[in-house]
Amino acid sequence: MTAAEAVPPGAAVTPGGPGRRSLKERLAAGERLYGALLRLPSETLVEMAGVAGLDYLVIDCEHGPADTALLQHHLTAAAAQGIDVLVRVGTAEPALALRCLDLGAAGIIHPHVDDAQDARRAVASVHYPPLGRRGFATYSRAGRFGTVPAAEHVAASQDALVVVMIETERACGAAAEIAATEGVDAVLVGPADLAADCSFPGQDVVDALVTTAHQASRAAGRSVMAIVPDTELARAAEQAGAQLVLYNMAQVLMDTFRSLAGPRAPIAAHPTGPVPSTATPAVGSLPSTS
Repeated sequence: MTAAEAVPPGAAVTPGGPGRRSLKERLAAGERLYGALLRLPSETLVEMAGVAGLDYLVIDCEHGPADTALLQHHLTAAAAQGIDVLVRVGTAEPALALRCLDLGAAGIIHPHVDDAQDARRAVASVHYPPLGRRGFATYSRAGRFGTVPAAEHVAASQDALVVVMIETERACGAAAEIAATEGVDAVLVGPADLAADCSFPGQDVVDALVTTAHQASRAAGRSVMAIVPDTELARAAEQAGAQLVLYNMAQVLMDTFRSLAGPRAPIAAHPTGPVPSTATPAVGSLPSTS
């Protein structure tokens, strides 16, 4: 069945997509979800992630270009592969959060949330009244261009995921009240910004602050998201209780490219044998399997 065939008439595009459980529902069921952090433009990587079977993607419009036309292409490609997309916006960007949700994002990641007031603003930008202040429209892509009844559109929007980022020592101290804010679904600690905020102390200092924030988040019943560069640290994040594991694809790809680039064996001055071929042999030369 194609993605188009799976869409019942009038079904809302997001969150979760037609016939699929939303990320929020899957987290509530205790699932551990695996995603990839991408920056625009990377439509092919979006499709590859869906084909590979990842649970979600994060498109970074904080440190990447916040081009909503490109973002719509990426969201369309993701929907075709049945994979949900969260978008990381910049600090205090409710207008961008609104456009991302109208385009069909399954949720928003908000950076630099330092206290409960910041967390409430993040929630307000994602949800319709009474919980939030998101501007209402059903003629967007998320409302299937006006074909979804208002009540159904509002009901679907309640599954939009709100992820807040804790990135300062002050925020770590306020992690309990941030995580306890109504409407917050998950907490992501940004270790690089946290280290910078603390003037790059020893790793043990950063690790202790991260642990404090994670413990407060879990105590409040919120999911923990963790950014990792490889599968080894993904296993460590799982053991530490992360429910949303997020691979930083920039680091994954750079590590892969570096491993492919070297070390290099010297080229022999006078090769003594034929160069191995990777070409597919002619049909008549294939060995018999009978």
